[in-house]
Amino acid sequence: MNTLVALCAVGAEKILGNEIKHLGYKLSGNAPGRVSFLGDDDALFRANLCLRTADRIYLQMAAFSAKNFDELFDGAYTVDWQNYFKKDMRVVVDKVRAYRSKLNSERTVQSMVHKAVYTKLGDKWRMTTLPESGEAATIRVHIENDTAHILLDLSGEVLHKRGYRADGGTAPLRETVAAIMLQEMVWRRKTPLHDPFCGSGTIPIEATLYAYNAAPGFGRKFALENLTIFNKKRANELTNKEAELIRTDVEVRITGSDIDAQAVARARKNAEYACVAIGRALQSIGKDNRIPRPDFVQADFAELSAPYENGLILCNPPYGQRLGDEIEAQKLYKKMSVLYDNFPHWQFGIISASKNFQNCFGHYATQLKSFKAGNLDTYFYIYKASPRDAASSTALGV
Repeated sequence: MNTLVALCAVGAEKILGNEIKHLGYKLSGNAPGRVSFLGDDDALFRANLCLRTADRIYLQMAAFSAKNFDELFDGAYTVDWQNYFKKDMRVVVDKVRAYRSKLNSERTVQSMVHKAVYTKLGDKWRMTTLPESGEAATIRVHIENDTAHILLDLSGEVLHKRGYRADGGTAPLRETVAAIMLQEMVWRRKTPLHDPFCGSGTIPIEATLYAYNAAPGFGRKFALENLTIFNKKRANELTNKEAELIRTDVEVRITGSDIDAQAVARARKNAEYACVAIGRALQSIGKDNRIPRPDFVQADFAELSAPYENGLILCNPPYGQRLGDEIEAQKLYKKMSVLYDNFPHWQFGIISASKNFQNCFGHYATQLKSFKAGNLDTYFYIYKASPRDAASSTALGV
C-alpha cells in the first residue's frame, strides 16, 4: 500500500478528501493545503486522472526523524531511488516546507536531499557521474516537528492545467478552484447553471466535465509516465474504465456569457478542446457519442434574465487585478445586485478577492468560505435560493 499526498487550495481539504474517498481510498491525514491517503498501485495514476480539486499528487517515499542533517541524509539515502528513476533522469528538489523543526534552511535541506539521492543512485549503478540528459524527476520535502517527509511528484504540470485552455485571458480562474466551487454549491447536473462573467469559460467547462462524469485528466500527460514504475498497459486500462463511466444520456443546461466578444470566442474555443478530449476518450472504447458544448453568448450581465425558475449563478467577476482599479471593481459589484433581482429563485456562488464584496453587492451570503490558491486569497460567497420580489423571464435574454 502506498501513501500519497494530494495538494489543493488551502480551505478545500474536506472537499478533496471526499473526492479521494469516492475513488475508494482511505484518508490518512491532512494539513492546510494537502490531504494524505493510502492507495494501491493503480492510485498513482487514477488520482492524477480523476481528482478534480487536486493541484498535485505526490508519492511519499519516506518519513523519518530528521533533527540534524546527518539524519536527513541517511533517511533520504535509504529510499531505493534506483527502482523509480531511469539512468538519464535529472533529479530536482524543488521545494522545502519546514514547520516547528530544527532544520529550516531551505537551500541546505535541498542540497542535502539532492546529494543523498545522487549518492544512492551512484552507489547502485556504480556511476560517479549521472548524465542528467533525460526528463526531470521532482522531489519535495516537508519537515514538520522534526519529521521529514520525502515526496516524489507524480503529476508534473500542475493538475489545474487540464490541457483544454488554449488562452486563459487576463487573471484566469484555476480549473481546480472552479471544481471546488461546484462541489461547495453541491451542484447537480439537472440544475441549470450560468456564468455571467465567463471569461475563458473555465466554470462552464468544469461543470460540463462534472455533469457528464468525464475525468479531468483525459488527454494530458503526468510525470508518473517518466518513471520506471509506470505501467502503460494498466494506465490504458484504467483510462478506458473511466471512459466507460462518461454519461452521454443526461440533459444538461450549462451556459456562459460575457460582455467581451473576444472572451466569448475564447470560451468557445476552450470548450471545444475540452469536449474533443472527452470524445477521443469515448472513441478509444469504440463509442462515437458527442458531448454537447456549453452555450456561450455575448451579453451584458445587467441585461440578463432567468431562463428557468430555478438554477445556479456561479461566477468569478472581474476584480482589481483585471479591472486595474479596486474602485472600479466595487462599482461593478454594486451593479451586480441586478442579477440578484433578475434571477429571484436562483442560488448564487460568487468568488472574489475582495473582503468587501457583500457590502458592495448589497446582500449578505448564506455561507462564506475562504480559499487560497497560489498566492491569492479569495472568498467564496454562497447565496442559497429564497423567494424574492422580482419577475422572472422564460428566456435568457439581452
